[in-house]
Amino acid sequence: MNSHRGKWTWAVAGVLVAAVLGPGAQAGADSDRSGLPEAIDTVLGDPRMEGGVASVVVADAASGELLYQRQPTTRLMPASNTKLTTSAAAMEILGPGHRFTTDVLADGRRHGSVLRGDLYLRGTGDPTLLAADYDELAAQVAAAGVTRVEGRLIADDTRFDDQRLGRSWAADDESSYYSAQISALSVAPDTDYDTGTVIVTVAPGAAAGDEPVVTVTPDTGYVDIDVRATTVAAGGANDLTVERVHGTNDIVVSGTTPVGGSGAKEWVTVWEPTGYAAAVFRDALKAHGVKVTGPTRLGRQTPAGAKELGTHSSMPLKDLLIPFMKLSNNMHAEILTKTMGYEVSKQGSWSAGVAAIAGYLKGVGVDAAKVRQVDGSGLSRMDNFPAGQFVKLLLAVRAEPWYPDWKRSLPVACDPDRFVGGTLRSRMCGTAAALNARAKTGSLTGASALSGYVTGADGRELVFSIVLNNYLASSVKPLEDAIVVTLAKSTEEAAALVEPKAARGDGLECAWRKPVLC
Repeated sequence: MNSHRGKWTWAVAGVLVAAVLGPGAQAGADSDRSGLPEAIDTVLGDPRMEGGVASVVVADAASGELLYQRQPTTRLMPASNTKLTTSAAAMEILGPGHRFTTDVLADGRRHGSVLRGDLYLRGTGDPTLLAADYDELAAQVAAAGVTRVEGRLIADDTRFDDQRLGRSWAADDESSYYSAQISALSVAPDTDYDTGTVIVTVAPGAAAGDEPVVTVTPDTGYVDIDVRATTVAAGGANDLTVERVHGTNDIVVSGTTPVGGSGAKEWVTVWEPTGYAAAVFRDALKAHGVKVTGPTRLGRQTPAGAKELGTHSSMPLKDLLIPFMKLSNNMHAEILTKTMGYEVSKQGSWSAGVAAIAGYLKGVGVDAAKVRQVDGSGLSRMDNFPAGQFVKLLLAVRAEPWYPDWKRSLPVACDPDRFVGGTLRSRMCGTAAALNARAKTGSLTGASALSGYVTGADGRELVFSIVLNNYLASSVKPLEDAIVVTLAKSTEEAAALVEPKAARGDGLECAWRKPVLC
């Protein structure tokens, strides 16, 4: 059942609805109806949603008045819309100015430039640490006068527990960069901050029959490359696969790439990110003339009396939200979840973090008992949210002092800048929603969501949440776009629906592919 309150008039021309929905859109009696519920119902009546389920809620941002509801309490998989609760809770619990620190400490005695003891690399979860940052830390150790460590290099990742993967994460996603293992110490290979991954670049050889040229970023021996691919003649198939073998850091490159072809560039997760961080740091120490004679050990706590030799701080959380939310970075969400768990209960675990998020939600009027959240990103198919609770959150955060920074992190429809438009940068172009709608996207197989804010033609801000599940179509994002464009064209008198640019591809967020092209 649909319900609406207030006297709002929304005129929708049936022919334009068909244009928005594309081939196969329903026509007939429904196209002659007018009013917001009828307009949205027409969109959701598209054949692409046959057999699917929709939870959709629209409200006036200023008054909170509900303007449209369809199954507002039905819990569905929200995919990356889960990041709305995680990010909002992080801003409140950790604060906009929160910074992750990474420290190098020494335990033992100094004899001139020799440290007779262990060197500790202690992390708190910074998802933005680059190889260059580990190099900076190594430079600080060298600047402190240490040239030789007669002891071990110990990587202290004990701020978080040792559970590396979230509940019900798909096993076949293990080497995919959006499903990296979670640790309090890791490395990002790029300034998208895809922590816990390496970039594998494959270029064709000079002649057919040559082995392709493979490079790894950062340049580390922590992963082993097994090249089974072949260069074929120009015009041949560019059919390369780059995958990590389960339980190892063996990355297999297979298939073919033609002479003069584009090759491939893949972001691949590592097995045990703490070891990855330690390996990159050890290499940096060597480059700065600091020799560590002992082995590397992982997961041991830094003793209380250790002396600091170097430190690095991340950007503040309010700035970290930009790559996190704009590019829908799963690993940032999970790191923030465990960090909130540690902040609230001194337990850097998913269960403690999710409990902290639930506590925040309860405090702002979201009924945490009516949602199920088991991770921070929405990668788990166990996450269940109804649109009605997302709308409650979107309304509540408007009163928070950090709301402007949080809202700034939401993707903006049709803004081509990756760090502004984010996952919406190719959507709703040429419509009233372009450069207007700010919303979080979400995508899993058979699950799609879009929740956020849009301003109507008469200046009224509207809040919406659209969660669609159990469809068989390759994508239902054009339906989400059609609803948001309807809202963007709304006035108290009348509105016409304008055709948005259809979302392309198979319905997965563009941020879930590397390199990001859309």
